[in-house]
Amino acid sequence: MSPILDYLRLCWFKGDPAGFSPSARFLGYCVAFYLVSGIIVEANISDPADATLEVGMRALVALTLLSGMAFFFRQWQGFKSLLASVFMSENVIITWGIGVEFLDDFLQNSAYADYPFVLGIFLLLWYLAIIAYVFRKMFKLHSYHCTGLAVGYFLLTYGVPFLLMEAL
Repeated sequence: MSPILDYLRLCWFKGDPAGFSPSARFLGYCVAFYLVSGIIVEANISDPADATLEVGMRALVALTLLSGMAFFFRQWQGFKSLLASVFMSENVIITWGIGVEFLDDFLQNSAYADYPFVLGIFLLLWYLAIIAYVFRKMFKLHSYHCTGLAVGYFLLTYGVPFLLMEAL
């Protein structure tokens, strides 16, 4: 349970992901949870086959971007830690996002119908802040650069598969 708590601390901007050394099994669980929870969210938007394809592409883009950043910033020895930190943080946000989706279903056609939208924006901003924090700790860059990297990572990881799925 300790590795999970270490990575959960990152969501509150505590801890240093560079000091973590996740096992291959833990990393596999992080990626598996990312895939399953992503498919659950996307399947509520489109059909399950499209959701599976889009989440698979998203995972591939994320792995490519993170490995490219680790190589570019000469942090290859910390790649597993970077990967686990980002995926675990995304898992926390997507778990909250699933809850917001259920809340959205319950609050439709009520006076509180806008609340899930506001919560979604909060989750997006929190996600960007966590990813920027992880990048800052891993790559030892200025906060502005890490925020730009986090926004770029988000746009590429979620935007490219979305655009490809819209084109298909």
